[in-house]
Amino acid sequence: MITNYQLAAIYFNLCITQKYKGQKLKNIPKNGPTAKHFNNQFEGLIESGILTKYQAFSGAYSIFGKNIYTEEEIACSIDPFAYISHLSAMDYHGLTDRIPKILFISTPSQKNWKDFALKQMHKDLKENLLDYQKKKFPILIKIPMGKIGKKNVNQFSSKHFGAFKSIKDRTLRVSTIGRTFLDMLRKPDLCGGIYHVINIYKEFGQQYLNLIVDEMNLHGKPIDKVRAGYILEELCNAKHEAFEKWLQFAARGGSRKLDPTEEYSSTYSERWCLSINVEI
Repeated sequence: MITNYQLAAIYFNLCITQKYKGQKLKNIPKNGPTAKHFNNQFEGLIESGILTKYQAFSGAYSIFGKNIYTEEEIACSIDPFAYISHLSAMDYHGLTDRIPKILFISTPSQKNWKDFALKQMHKDLKENLLDYQKKKFPILIKIPMGKIGKKNVNQFSSKHFGAFKSIKDRTLRVSTIGRTFLDMLRKPDLCGGIYHVINIYKEFGQQYLNLIVDEMNLHGKPIDKVRAGYILEELCNAKHEAFEKWLQFAARGGSRKLDPTEEYSSTYSERWCLSINVEI
């Protein structure tokens, strides 16, 4: 998969350097790269079948002869700042036996996305960015993704960008295991529901305890640490020195709930000052 911005940036840089892999290029416009010349070359690639417009996405194309991409890879190709998250990440990491019918991805908030895009364009075009913009070449924009293939896409946006890893030799980014466990507590409704989340913690919490604790310490809010502490200590029988430190965030007299999506319950953890609003 490739976007018209990516194609334009490649074209622009080739016209500036006039070389490709050390070989001098021919038929470069004498006056430098122009949007008209690029559009002509671009249309030629489409007419020859090298590029094919992908579904109804504006500015996204598949390349002839390339391997078939998964829905996850397509999403990460179209949105360079998105990564697979929530139930889809749980599936990737082998944490769930459920096959997601929806593709869950996380992407920066609209404002942050634009900031990321400008930084990426600076990285791609360096000192030539201003000239690129003046000549009206395609810029890096966010392409809406409601559906990829037969799979609906759920885009979760937050001003706090999560931790993810890039998969070698693939256009694929996935939330780390630690981050995935954190997301389970914040948005259980995007992770199969709170009961599924609790079962995953029970099954894998001990195995990934250090990764979970590290993520909670780095990016967890007080309520995240309280929820994680309760589940890991009370339901998973896990032990870790971090739990005692997390207890400082257990605030008496509040209305904190284990499941953020459900109503408050009178069933209560005295140690963690947490309403246990699920049937344990």
